[in-house]
Amino acid sequence: MQQDLRDSAALVQTILNTVVDGLVTIHAQGGIIETVNPAIELMFGYSAADLGGKPLSLLIPELDKDQHNGSLAYYGVSDEARAIGMGREVIGRRKNGSAFPLEIAVSEMTLRGQRYFTGILRDISTRKAAEEALLKAGALQRAIFDSANFSSIATDAKGVIQIFNVGAERMLGYAAAEVMNKITPADISDPQEVIARAKSLSVELETSISPGFEALVFKASRGIEDIYELTYIRKDGSRFPAVVSVTALRDDQDSIIGYLLIGTDNTARKQVEAERARLDLVLQNKNVELERARRVADHANQAKSDFLSSMSHELRSPLNAILGFAQLLESGSPPPSPTQAGSIGQILTAGWYLLKLINEILDLALIESGRLSLSLEPTSLHDVLQDCQAMIALKAQQKGIRIKFPTGDDDCFVIADRTRLKQVLVNLLSNAIKYNRPDGTAEVSYRLHSAGRLRISVRDSGEGLSPLKIAQLFQPFNRLGQEAGAEEGTGIGLVVSRQLVELMGGEIGVTSTVGVGSVFWFELNATLAPQLVLDELPLEVTPVSVASPGAPLRTLLYVEDNQANMALVEQLIARRPDMRLLGAQDAMRGIAMARAHQPDLILMDINLPGISGMQALAILQEDAATQHIPVLALSANAMSRDIEKGLAAGFFRYLTKPILVQEFMAALDEGLALADAHVP
Repeated sequence: MQQDLRDSAALVQTILNTVVDGLVTIHAQGGIIETVNPAIELMFGYSAADLGGKPLSLLIPELDKDQHNGSLAYYGVSDEARAIGMGREVIGRRKNGSAFPLEIAVSEMTLRGQRYFTGILRDISTRKAAEEALLKAGALQRAIFDSANFSSIATDAKGVIQIFNVGAERMLGYAAAEVMNKITPADISDPQEVIARAKSLSVELETSISPGFEALVFKASRGIEDIYELTYIRKDGSRFPAVVSVTALRDDQDSIIGYLLIGTDNTARKQVEAERARLDLVLQNKNVELERARRVADHANQAKSDFLSSMSHELRSPLNAILGFAQLLESGSPPPSPTQAGSIGQILTAGWYLLKLINEILDLALIESGRLSLSLEPTSLHDVLQDCQAMIALKAQQKGIRIKFPTGDDDCFVIADRTRLKQVLVNLLSNAIKYNRPDGTAEVSYRLHSAGRLRISVRDSGEGLSPLKIAQLFQPFNRLGQEAGAEEGTGIGLVVSRQLVELMGGEIGVTSTVGVGSVFWFELNATLAPQLVLDELPLEVTPVSVASPGAPLRTLLYVEDNQANMALVEQLIARRPDMRLLGAQDAMRGIAMARAHQPDLILMDINLPGISGMQALAILQEDAATQHIPVLALSANAMSRDIEKGLAAGFFRYLTKPILVQEFMAALDEGLALADAHVP
């Protein structure tokens, strides 16, 4: 019997030690804690030794309000609570001071004439948090469902309205009681539209529900997402366009138990669309007018250009004969008399002047018509100045003008059209010679004037220009009072020079002091010397990537119309034994090759003939056959807005020219990694 008692006590103790609820025994006299189980220790952070002999109010502070012998009687388990296994809720306090919700159930017992209470404590923090979350979710759902921004109409399986939310009441003017269990959503919709929708289905509708309503929910009942536009009719008879989303409601057996129709008032969008259509029509008419005006202007420009070209040809032919025969007379045998020689000289002078005038007028016409073609590229200023020096040396010698050019081996490069840059410089140098004083000087210099800008200056020791003359300087055919002077001129050269400089991305100006001389200057964008292979790329390079034995060869498609850039990338890819290069000279060929060859990576220039690299990227992204291929941009457009625009369009990287080898190789590796990530 003693052994049975010991076994029974051990079993009871084991049970007490393993239950997750806290058990505490309290002496009724003063509510002193007698015993606790391990769950109490875990729950409150106290040890059993800490709690022995302490009042239960240490764990449940609200017991301080009533410390007489029956203080726990209030928390006794009621018959109702006992039936559902629940006690009363109190707030517990842990050893660290934190509070948490508890559920307490208390029973009273008498042992050897002493009254005791046994309390079962359960931490309900998790349950309370879940209940609070449910309350919040329920409140949110109610707020959403009752939103005035859309109507929520729920029906039973036959289409009869069962729920009509606040938004529906406000939108349609009905009270919920007026429609619930009485009508279907088809009854508040335009009947002609409902009939038209039913006819458009071209199927045999069932008869178990209203045919009109069945037309509205036909697709949803078959599991097809359905959003359509129709006209709702308010209680007062007014109409408004609505966009309606229909969902079939199903039970656990997948049987349809009803439908949910969520509608939004489409009036504002329809008004915007109507206004947009009106504006589009106005804009279209304006565009037609502008296009008509542009065609007239283009026709006029074309007529002017054709006229000037024709006149240039018509004038050059007789002028060629005049100059040719005048030179024959000048060099004929017997030689002309002094009087004849003077006349012939006048003919030649006037003829050469007329030829120059024809050339400058033709240049001006081409610029104004927008037909002048420029090839902007890095251009050596040293080479251009050498050519100009040779061209004007004889004229300077004849006028007795000493011209000083920059000396030294340092070269500068600018973004310019070489031929037109030479034309601007020759024009400024010719003026510095023509309008200089006898035995005067002229000097050509250049320097970095501002960040990225190189200023080229031509200084002369002439009479100088007043502010009034400077204001008139760049007007066509205005020679600033030199018409009666000994020097010939057209008054067009500076106008053409200014427009050429501006077309090359620069600006031109003059500073002058009367009696001292003038400085004509122009600025162009400075650049580095063009290079095919960068200086930091050694001649003998260890391959940057070694293909594993048996690894597949990766393919890079480069879309680029510049052969020099293509050659550079070819040399770089030659040092990647794991890659091969395909080339396309325009975007459309690149798109076709991408579809046909399925490259691992595409390298795309931005400025391409035909469509741009941006447009090509959009086409590749829309095509299921190519949208998985990473596309890397490589462009000379290095402005931050260009880079941001490229990345926003979908390029995974945007590199700028000139190519930095390490950056380029790293970008290739990044693109190949992206390609591998898309492999199914």
